[in-house]
Amino acid sequence: MGLEERDAELHADVDNAVQTWSVSVHAFSDLTYTSPIVFLYLLKECYIYGTCKATKKFRALQQQVHQALCNSPQPGPATFVVQCLYALPIFESYSEGFSHLIISALRRYLKAVTTSADSSEEKKITTRLFLDIVRGTVDHDEKIVVKMLEVFDITLADIETSIHRLKMQSELNTAKTFVEEYIFSLLEKQSYFYAVSLLEHFSIRQSGESFILQMIQNKQFKAAEKWATFMGKSMLCLLVQAYADRNMLKNAYETIKQNNLQQDFPDVYQKCKESSLKKLAEKACWDVAERKTHGDKQLLEYLVYLAMEAGYSEKVDELCDRYSLEGFLKPIEPEAGFLHNRFLHLKELAVEDIIWVDEVDGLCNATCHIEGCKVVGLDCEWKPNYVKGSKPNKVSIMQIASDKKAFVLDLIKLFKDVPAVLDNCLTRILQSPRILKLGYNFQCDIRQLAHSYGELECFKHYEMLLDIQNVFREPRGGLSGLAQKILGAGLNKTRRNSNWEQRPLTPNQLEYAALDAVVLIHIFHHIGNHSQPTNLPEGNDKIEWKSYIVSHMDNPKKKKYKKRTGFQKATKSGLNNH
Repeated sequence: MGLEERDAELHADVDNAVQTWSVSVHAFSDLTYTSPIVFLYLLKECYIYGTCKATKKFRALQQQVHQALCNSPQPGPATFVVQCLYALPIFESYSEGFSHLIISALRRYLKAVTTSADSSEEKKITTRLFLDIVRGTVDHDEKIVVKMLEVFDITLADIETSIHRLKMQSELNTAKTFVEEYIFSLLEKQSYFYAVSLLEHFSIRQSGESFILQMIQNKQFKAAEKWATFMGKSMLCLLVQAYADRNMLKNAYETIKQNNLQQDFPDVYQKCKESSLKKLAEKACWDVAERKTHGDKQLLEYLVYLAMEAGYSEKVDELCDRYSLEGFLKPIEPEAGFLHNRFLHLKELAVEDIIWVDEVDGLCNATCHIEGCKVVGLDCEWKPNYVKGSKPNKVSIMQIASDKKAFVLDLIKLFKDVPAVLDNCLTRILQSPRILKLGYNFQCDIRQLAHSYGELECFKHYEMLLDIQNVFREPRGGLSGLAQKILGAGLNKTRRNSNWEQRPLTPNQLEYAALDAVVLIHIFHHIGNHSQPTNLPEGNDKIEWKSYIVSHMDNPKKKKYKKRTGFQKATKSGLNNH
């Protein structure tokens, strides 16, 4: 086939698509003489020729169908949709999606009109369709059945009338029996949620105890909660107790809270809230945990014990002072095993000094010391912000550590007092090809630094960064877990989310901050030695750490168009120095 023939065929395909769309739009604009089968075929053509993603297509077509239902479908919009549902199974793979689409469009249409002119006819044909689906003569799954019954508000009386009209009494007995048999078939294939939806829709109440336990056993919690809510307080209490017996405290807590059962389960409710506080404490989210106590003295006391067990003395003093918690009347013993691992201390790592830097002379001295090092560890801290949707706080401090010293830079004060000097000093460190900078997920920190101090040039470009996280690819446990595996002890992360903007920082905060930078150097020494350690994480028997050194140039959006010569030279120069 020549180019001219191919071009002609392509134009013909485009013309056909445009004609199909034109016919579809014309047909949708007046449904008076459009049959359901033609309507569905045109709907399919619209879907096939659409170029949007599936979700956008669905919403666009739903809007199209909603508008079409206003254009005189015969004998009426609701009846027209039911006739479409009868025809949809022949469209095979499109059947389920289009069924949801047209029922959703009809629901939207019915909300916009006060009365339905074809309400009597729609009830008859919808009930007949339900009977045909259940008997297997029309193929629709239970999702469509439930949605259809809800939208058309089909009752047991409607089904009973249809059974009598079709003279099917001997075959189906009563409407309730017929529906119950269908529901039982759903339970047999463990479609609990849809079975419960039908029980609720038809107001069929069972004893429920064994039923709800069966749903919990099969982890059908959403269905169990829906059923218990429908059945009332006694079943909700049974559900809460079942959750509590299985130590599913989060589920129990939500059920108690949503249904106002606090007075019925005071002990369970208290245990649920304590469990929530303990999880937050383990994540070092102390401020969030404090807010969740809502000033409850018993919960505050429990939080104090968690802080005591974690060794977080500042938080203990802070809580006791703020809430006057002296001489607890009812001590609460926290569960054993919370934060009982052995942690690293700076003394073990032979660090001589932690130096706080918040003025120009100290910054210049720190820079001179660091420029004389071949390897340094980097880290940052900032005050957490727990308000959803709000901007993160500025980076408060930056830690730069050598083998013997750890410098903690007060970025907030230095940026306010001597921004030009700060920019120059950090540029000399971060952009030096002679100093290997170690970090743990530090590229995230550098983005936060650039966001916090956009006026500075030093955070827009760095050379010779080795991200330890990329070397080991440890998804669990973070830096503490990695230190545990390589150095034999982890890091105490209790103060991770403390207030890093307070001045002065506490001695424990300073040690925590310094340790995060210092430990990177000790991990690096293990992977940098010729003799590899025997306790490396699985899959890291031989670590080629040099291949993980990266550099970052200005304007990352244009990076792929730039030559990489500068990067290659910097990397090569750095590797030669190490």
